[in-house]
Amino acid sequence: MGFANTILLEPNLYGISDQLKQPDVDLRSTSPVCKAPIIRQFWKAGAYDTEFTSKAATQSGSTYLHIHPRFLHSNATSHKWVFGAVAELIDNAVDEIQYGATYVYIDKTSNPRNGTSALLIQDDGNGMDPQAMRRCLSFGFSDKSSISTIGKYGNGFKTSSMRLGADVIVFSRSVIGRKMTQSIGLLSYTFLTREGYDRIVVPMVHYELNYVTGSFDFLQSDNFNLNLSMLLQWSPYSTQEKLLEQFEDIGPHGTKVIVYNLWLDKDGTMELDFDSEPEDIRITRDALGKMKDGTRQEASERHIANQLRYSLRAYLSILYLKLPETFAIVLRGKTVLYHNVATDLKYPEYIMYRTPEGPIVTTIGFVKEAPRVNVHGFNVYHKNRLILPYCPMVSFSGNRGRGVVGILEANFIEPTHDKQDFEKTSIFQKLKHRLKEMTWEYWDYHCGLIGYKFITKPRPPSATPGASNFVYQHGTEQNVPMRKYYGAGGSTRKPPMITSINTKAAFESKSLPKPVEPFISRGFQDEGSNLKRKSSVQPTMLKSKPRMEVDANKGVDLPGLVNSREAAQVFKENRKLRAQCAEYEKAEEQLKVKVMQLKMELGIAQKEYAHVLAELQDLQK
Repeated sequence: MGFANTILLEPNLYGISDQLKQPDVDLRSTSPVCKAPIIRQFWKAGAYDTEFTSKAATQSGSTYLHIHPRFLHSNATSHKWVFGAVAELIDNAVDEIQYGATYVYIDKTSNPRNGTSALLIQDDGNGMDPQAMRRCLSFGFSDKSSISTIGKYGNGFKTSSMRLGADVIVFSRSVIGRKMTQSIGLLSYTFLTREGYDRIVVPMVHYELNYVTGSFDFLQSDNFNLNLSMLLQWSPYSTQEKLLEQFEDIGPHGTKVIVYNLWLDKDGTMELDFDSEPEDIRITRDALGKMKDGTRQEASERHIANQLRYSLRAYLSILYLKLPETFAIVLRGKTVLYHNVATDLKYPEYIMYRTPEGPIVTTIGFVKEAPRVNVHGFNVYHKNRLILPYCPMVSFSGNRGRGVVGILEANFIEPTHDKQDFEKTSIFQKLKHRLKEMTWEYWDYHCGLIGYKFITKPRPPSATPGASNFVYQHGTEQNVPMRKYYGAGGSTRKPPMITSINTKAAFESKSLPKPVEPFISRGFQDEGSNLKRKSSVQPTMLKSKPRMEVDANKGVDLPGLVNSREAAQVFKENRKLRAQCAEYEKAEEQLKVKVMQLKMELGIAQKEYAHVLAELQDLQK
């Protein structure tokens, strides 16, 4: 089987269209340049008229469906933010960590036909064999079944690559058993629109290593020449030799993605800025240069919460909650340093939020620059991947909530397809409501620590400097007695259940004390009821109720926090063991490469021996 040249819902899914005849072609493109899309601005590129020419009419008597090329553009509009599309491609590399991937490399490259900028994303994961390549460039196929993988729908590669540029070419090398293959696939909106196709055509070619000759032979296909001809005409590489050169830096396995004909913004400027910072990729932004140094606005703009919106390096530094030390994200030749937002917080506290799938812990505190910077909100992750960065959960009344930042991992709710938001389910709305409560509760007890007037009497200081005084437990299932109480400005809220822990040692003990609900000076009514200001009430002590105990043997995963000295020692040992495993795996990989090289040399030697033997036989005759 040669390639999936048409991504269609039809019985012959990977067969060549009867409309495409295979000519006698020279495997070299004579075009001096690679044509650009008819429309260069992404949000206008959906205008596609095929009336003037049609390369594939509906076959008589057929009952299958076609996917029109316009779908490539409309499907990509799910990505409103260009960095969200970049992150989607990086997710594919991160998903390969479980198979031994050690890096993903992001950089600028160039289109050799016309010298324009292109985006390169490369990893050393398992790579894709011909079947996996066909699935990657088709719609809805996903073989990611691990609970740790980010990808799910089988649509991310198409939406993200088409959001970044009009065309993408993929090179992938894979080893399965004793079989090494390499594949090339082209998804080109430019090709489809300029040629006027009314269905999606995806040219692919595949090769397999011949251990005897030491070279890659193309897999037999009736349409190999036609597919290669389309690749050479519409890709950045005009000869087969130049195409195959792209595998030289991939190694025994891995994938290289090159997005070219990058989209322009409404001003005609390329959306991705490769020139402002040599070690970064940016989105054009003018506001930063107009501010005076030392102002509050300047300090806020330079905070990572705002930098991530136009700096890819800043965004990638917090994109994943945790990554193994054996894996690196390399942006333009320099490793991206992991930024743990939790360690930046001052006066942190840890709030346990119970979900149907078990408890999760939210770290909450003030940003270290508070109150100088106007940064607030929650970083909400899903399966280790940042979905909502610094998402505000409260509307400000005065400064209430200013500078409060939280971090949590919410695997119990589903993200949208572009992974920049969550599905607006009732569970998500309930989480937002709880995060709003957390923000106001934290502010009321701690605002005096950063220079504001205390709204609620401050809690007693911790016996250990820097340690959290309290661990809250917010429940989503248990009913809490309905009491009315008042907050600042007459607002009413549900009191959190608070477990008093006055020392870090207590927090690190084998079990948390059962929570005792606090003295109440504010009240709430049932959710959805009309809230009215009442006359002041006397503080009331609620009866103590057992809520939940933490199993110390299982532990709780706190972002940026080590639970105990024993846990720290275990983590240290784990890091050493992981490093040793990485060394062993690297040595094993090197041995595999040497074995492959020896086999290739043996094949060449056998070939030379056979040739010499044949010459001797000729001489004897």
